[in-house]
Amino acid sequence: MELFSPAAGSFSSLEEVFEALRTFEVLGIDTKLDLHDSTCKTVVDTLSSESSNSKDLYHALRVSSLLKCKINKETLTGVASRLQGYVKDAKSLLDFYHSIGGLTLVKDQTSEVGVVLEDADGIFRSVKALSQSDGRWRYSSNNPESSTYAAGVALETLSGIITLKSSELDVNLIDALKKDILKLFDNIDKYDDGAYYFDDQHEGPVSATSSVVRGLTSFASASGSLNIPGDKILGLARFFLGIGIPSNSKDLYHQIDALACLDQNRVLVPLILSLPASVISFTSQQKLKVRVTTALGSTTPPLSVKLMQVFTSGSKDASVINQELIFDPKEAVHTLDALPTGVDVGEYVFAFEIVLSDPEHKKVYATGGRTKVPVYVTGVINVNNAKVEVLESDTIETQNKLDLPGKNDVALSANHLQKLRLTFQLTTPLQKAFNPHQAFLKLRHESGVEHIFVVGNSRKQFEITLDFLGLVEKLFYLSGKYDIELTVGDAAMENSFLQPLGHIELDLPDAPEKATRPPLQTVDPYSRYGPMPEISHIFRPQEKRPSQELSYVFLGLVFVPFLAFLFGLLRLGVNMKNFPTSLVPATFAILFHGGIAAVLALYVLFWLKLDLFTTLKTLGVLGMLLLFVGHRTLSYLASSSAKVKSA
Repeated sequence: MELFSPAAGSFSSLEEVFEALRTFEVLGIDTKLDLHDSTCKTVVDTLSSESSNSKDLYHALRVSSLLKCKINKETLTGVASRLQGYVKDAKSLLDFYHSIGGLTLVKDQTSEVGVVLEDADGIFRSVKALSQSDGRWRYSSNNPESSTYAAGVALETLSGIITLKSSELDVNLIDALKKDILKLFDNIDKYDDGAYYFDDQHEGPVSATSSVVRGLTSFASASGSLNIPGDKILGLARFFLGIGIPSNSKDLYHQIDALACLDQNRVLVPLILSLPASVISFTSQQKLKVRVTTALGSTTPPLSVKLMQVFTSGSKDASVINQELIFDPKEAVHTLDALPTGVDVGEYVFAFEIVLSDPEHKKVYATGGRTKVPVYVTGVINVNNAKVEVLESDTIETQNKLDLPGKNDVALSANHLQKLRLTFQLTTPLQKAFNPHQAFLKLRHESGVEHIFVVGNSRKQFEITLDFLGLVEKLFYLSGKYDIELTVGDAAMENSFLQPLGHIELDLPDAPEKATRPPLQTVDPYSRYGPMPEISHIFRPQEKRPSQELSYVFLGLVFVPFLAFLFGLLRLGVNMKNFPTSLVPATFAILFHGGIAAVLALYVLFWLKLDLFTTLKTLGVLGMLLLFVGHRTLSYLASSSAKVKSA
């Protein structure tokens, strides 16, 4: 849905509208009501406009065929007449494609307008003249370059000519066209999984293959038959089913439309065989189920599915089975009741064959011969005769039996002159030797240093012997406790395990001076966010304080200097006689004294709550203010004193 979302609230062309509607129709998404009114108006305007060319009319008719727009007979008659004229004047393949395709759409939408090609044989020859010897086509006689995409366009155009013919065409022309189609398939590309596709130097493989599929199905439906190998028809369907969801709307349209053409035509319908689950459990006795559908999951004709061969993965040898699966109509699947004899835990390739009940259906449906699918059989693996031993000169000093998988806790000890040996056997449910993907023995020192050893397989049993004399350097001469851990795992082994076995105390010689040091152990980066160690702290006992009366006495003594200051002022006869009386000098004098009071208040605030930086910044501002107003005040007083003395 998001791939077809209009960029500015509406589609840029009717071609984009058709691609979106066609994709939604095939996928079963109903969006016609949202687009019907506005789009149908555009369709009618395009069909009524005299300036519309064959391409415009073709795309408008395609959209109308999906939205069922109401177009009157007169409009369709005029469109058909104009398209007939475009056919006569056509010079290129696309001119023929749009005009012939438009006439076919008019014929499909109404029976009231007679649409036939009088000179169908001549038009067919004109289009056929653009074909090349390799099955590809040119877009025009002036362009020597051929294209696979153009081949699909040409086949669709010729199919329209066959549909619109007024008389029988030359049979030799049809036969020659069928030969061209076979030549086109000689240049088809193939993937290893059996998917077939066409490539083009200008168009991508999705567009080119989709164009050929549309042309093939149109021509097969129009001519009634087409002899294309079933494996290639099936391979084309596999290509579109295997590419996933394309990244752009154009390729998504080509993918969905091609699958719909393969699904809905009446001549070349591929039948897809698939497994709902390719992994089955031998231990749980699960049954293998096979589903057969068309490319888009439509119902299939009566048929049966046979298991013909079983290949062991990686081997060309196969056992011939020829066993018919049981059909379950409720689930619409074919079930293999029991695995064939000899199939055990492992990877296999099953070869199935689809057999149509009605031989006439072979002319319509393509089964592609035998279909090979990978099947993975899992199961519980038996672990037998598991034991761990300490050896000295190949003589068993200590032996412990192990329960694998199970709980084990062996306690061993050894020195550098001894060996550690571990042995066990793995068998499948059919008592065949089993070789897992992974079998490791791990020794982990108490310091965190780990050593991993691969457990060898001698077909009869798994065995590993650690000669500590030869491993002292690898073990970094670290004596002490080593935890023993065994890992055995495989995708087909349902009881894969990572099992602690216990520990071994190793007594190794001291490391020489030049011996390799053990690597530093990595620290978990998330450990820093773990709980921190608890901090224990004992606070000092509170110091003894003086009595409350003594504190009040000290407070009174603090105010004594201030009282002495006031008494001194009175004794000196301080007065306000020289305070300026004029407005401006008086203002500066008030600001000067107010500034001094503000500095004193700032000191008090610094003592109570302000920090040093805030106090210094504020003091700087007040200092500049005091410097200015103090200078003006003192200048006024000096001037007044000079006047008094001169008088």
